[in-house]
Amino acid sequence: MVKGKKQAQSKGRKITLKVARNAMKMTVDGKRRLDLSNMQIATFPKCILKLADVEEVDLSRNLLRRIPDTIGRFVNLRWLDLHSNQLEQVPPSIGQLQNLAYLNLCNNRLGPGSLPAEMGLLRALRKLNLGLNHIESLPPSFAALRELRELGLFNNMLIGVPLCLKNLPKLERVNMDCNPIRPTDRTKDLDPIRRVRSLYLVQEDCLCGDCLEKCTERRSYLEKRQSECVTHRKAHFSGLLTPNSVAMQDQALLR
Repeated sequence: MVKGKKQAQSKGRKITLKVARNAMKMTVDGKRRLDLSNMQIATFPKCILKLADVEEVDLSRNLLRRIPDTIGRFVNLRWLDLHSNQLEQVPPSIGQLQNLAYLNLCNNRLGPGSLPAEMGLLRALRKLNLGLNHIESLPPSFAALRELRELGLFNNMLIGVPLCLKNLPKLERVNMDCNPIRPTDRTKDLDPIRRVRSLYLVQEDCLCGDCLEKCTERRSYLEKRQSECVTHRKAHFSGLLTPNSVAMQDQALLR
């Protein structure tokens, strides 16, 4: 009996086309958003491919371990929120989302090799959150993200500022707090991107419980690792916490 219960839990909630259609909402600027956040979904619902013409998809705070290649069919997508799942890989087909302007992959299990080179094809991308993962480096193809304005890399495993960020012409806001960046690399690598300013997206009381707990735990872990290093941080990279769907809705005009 217990075993059967665990198996049912691992499968997560089944989403039908009717449930998905009932989850459709209109944003303040008249875009169609499919909101399936916080619904205990463990497998990407195939049925939502019939709604692939939507402009926004929110699958945050679920149990997803993978996103299938079929995500590339959402060609009109401009806003995709996948934060607080269990994703270990981003599919190369994400590069087909040529209209995507906002992508949130915060608080997952992304590590070395998890980010495909095809992410560099997201030429319309303006805001990208990769915080609270295990990322050690960014693909060189990120240098092609010429429209990127805001980037969250906090609470990862970066030991230096990614070289691909230095020549992004519109990059204004970056957060690299709580990474084991070598003190010698801080001044050497940050100088070419002095234009970067602090990024404040949400306050702590706007975060879902899982995000706040994960952020706090990860911060404590990295601070312990850095206890023997110089703790000075430049003001360019302070303040960003993880955005979630509710917070972004409150700031609808940011999209």
